[in-house]
Amino acid sequence: MLDRITSISEIRDLIGEVKYTQDTKCIDHIDDHCRAWIERSPFLILSTYSQSGQIDVAPKGDPQGAWKVLDENTIAIPDRPGNNRADTFQNILDNPRAGLLFMVPNRREVVRVSGGASLTRDPALLETMTVNGKTPSLAIIVHVEEAMFHCGKAVVRSNLWSPERWGPVDGLPTYGEALVDHGKLSIAVGELDEGLREHEATTLY
Repeated sequence: MLDRITSISEIRDLIGEVKYTQDTKCIDHIDDHCRAWIERSPFLILSTYSQSGQIDVAPKGDPQGAWKVLDENTIAIPDRPGNNRADTFQNILDNPRAGLLFMVPNRREVVRVSGGASLTRDPALLETMTVNGKTPSLAIIVHVEEAMFHCGKAVVRSNLWSPERWGPVDGLPTYGEALVDHGKLSIAVGELDEGLREHEATTLY
């Protein structure tokens, strides 16, 4: 059996104490630094959890400026056409909490935000989120309780912004192949992949 860790004191023995600046970096609102980062971010990761405790992590992508900082305690995230599973929405209805991680290309750091969450269909707000003439049907509202900058070591280690150091993608399954095998679908992989490419090209908004 693996040697399990069961207490924070054991963790501290292994990793040491909180490093200088790290125990004071968390704030309870969106300040000018966080606002600038969020408004320049085209990609975020959204975490919610279900009533049974199942964790869901979803990527969101949009042009810079799509995420709206309504005030220092409120962020709005537009919904765009997707798979219609509504996992995130159901989770927010069941457990109105969310965590966000905002990324900016060519910057190593990320900004983390967490707090309460709700859903809105307010037409005035949604109108400000129109892209390519398409207005979202709803938006996620995050009621900020914690916000912080997170260091860039993970991005540095991953070489995320260093294409010259990326590994090959040969041999990875296509999206269609994974869907067919996981769902035991009868459709041909090539046909599904072609449909998925067309879907991405024509239904982004």
